[in-house]
Amino acid sequence: MTPLRSALIGLWFASACLSASAQLKIGQTTGVTGAVAATVKESMFGAQLYIDSVNAKGGVGGEKIEVITLDDKFDTQLALANAKDLIENKGVLALFMTRGTPHTEGIIPLLDQHGVPLLGPSTGAMVLHQPLKKHVFNVRATYQREAERAVAHLAATGVTRMAIIHVDDSFGADGLEGTQKGLAAAKLNALAVAKFDRSKPDFSQIAPSIAKLSPQAVMIIGSGTAVVDAIKSLREAGSGAQLVTLSNNASGGFIKLLGDNARGVIVSQVLPQSPNYALVQEAAGLAKAKEVLDVSPAMLEGFVSAKVLVEALRRAGPKPTRDKLQSALESISRFDLGGLSLSFSANDHTGLDFADLSIITASGKFRR
Repeated sequence: MTPLRSALIGLWFASACLSASAQLKIGQTTGVTGAVAATVKESMFGAQLYIDSVNAKGGVGGEKIEVITLDDKFDTQLALANAKDLIENKGVLALFMTRGTPHTEGIIPLLDQHGVPLLGPSTGAMVLHQPLKKHVFNVRATYQREAERAVAHLAATGVTRMAIIHVDDSFGADGLEGTQKGLAAAKLNALAVAKFDRSKPDFSQIAPSIAKLSPQAVMIIGSGTAVVDAIKSLREAGSGAQLVTLSNNASGGFIKLLGDNARGVIVSQVLPQSPNYALVQEAAGLAKAKEVLDVSPAMLEGFVSAKVLVEALRRAGPKPTRDKLQSALESISRFDLGGLSLSFSANDHTGLDFADLSIITASGKFRR
């Protein structure tokens, strides 16, 4: 059993033991199993690291935090059903770290109906930023910001022939738009654009057709196992292109799934990885205590989102309500996460704008 798996089991057990006494209930619907499970487990671990450290000191205002997580298997309809159960039956104060663009979009009417804030959705879709969604508070930067940053880097290194493969849903359309904006800024056009079905990804025709065009780089916009399959198919079709994907795949689990195809893949990041940042040091220290020595980008995203959640709960005061938590979130201004500052307001729920790139090394690590 790996140290991370052992630590996850330990954290989940500790959370289960809290259920009888926990008073601050936070809900989460996410793909604990399914296509994005590897990354989700790491982001959940990062969030629970921070929450458990707060609970160990007495919680917030003497009340401990319990995150009730329901598995939606990365299915949009199940995500909606889970959110409804958490809000209407389990009485959660807020939802936390949903996963997936269409999944999160689908529950917004429910959030608005019940006045429930959603903090830190694990998606960078522009639709969750503009126009403002009253009950959605984003922590990480947008996918479009990531995609533009990646294309600018590739163009600066001399890449002029770039193809795009994207999932055929709102997430894919959003990432495609950002990639095309980056290409336009570099005065380039996509060599080819191909899309695949989210529920049944098939690259048997897409990969050979892209490989025949001999692109210098291919941007792959998708999640988890679908991107792994796309990369494998491109390599089997003989493509030696530089492969690029977005931060939703920035996990150690994703690297393991890639296997021999991992080396050299560029993955954009929405949080720094340098130990020069206090937040990285803090997360690494708590992880080390659980015998986990590498803090992946996915873990860090969960960790940072949990820090914002705890700050909002503190600001909401004794006996917080959904309305009080909403107001508390909108009161957060220049909150120091540990080298990065986050602000919300009644008119701005964007949070951070940090975006960078990393490459997977031969040793299976992300390196800037």
